[in-house]
Amino acid sequence: MSIKPIILLCALLLTACSDKSQDKQERNARQYDEKTLALGDRTYNTHCATCHGHKGEGQPGWQQPGPDGKLMPPPLDDKGRSWRLSSSQIKEFIRQGSPHGRGNMPAWQGKLSDQEIDAVATWITSLWSDATFLQWHTQVEKQVH
Repeated sequence: MSIKPIILLCALLLTACSDKSQDKQERNARQYDEKTLALGDRTYNTHCATCHGHKGEGQPGWQQPGPDGKLMPPPLDDKGRSWRLSSSQIKEFIRQGSPHGRGNMPAWQGKLSDQEIDAVATWITSLWSDATFLQWHTQVEKQVH
């Protein structure tokens, strides 16, 4: 047996081990702390569900401006675009509200604790399908951190 096939075999084995390690990390990324999710659910349903819906479904026509010229509350589940934002960007939206008056979302900074804001952001990610979460985790979240 020549050295080339041995090198190729070693490279394939290392790649397989690396892929398994990455798969395990991605599966572990989806694990949530139940207390955080419960706090996020309570906080969201108390302060956010009136506009975004109890399951994060958003308002009909959310892609078009409403009668006041501002965007309607978007869905926070897979149908919306929140998965294109990093967790820190989601938290910033919650803290600061709609940017540049484009929507009617109020700023929650000073009204919600940092722990509540973090929990709501985590709860939002729990609404996404596994495929959307994995895409977000690998293409958006990992790029930021």
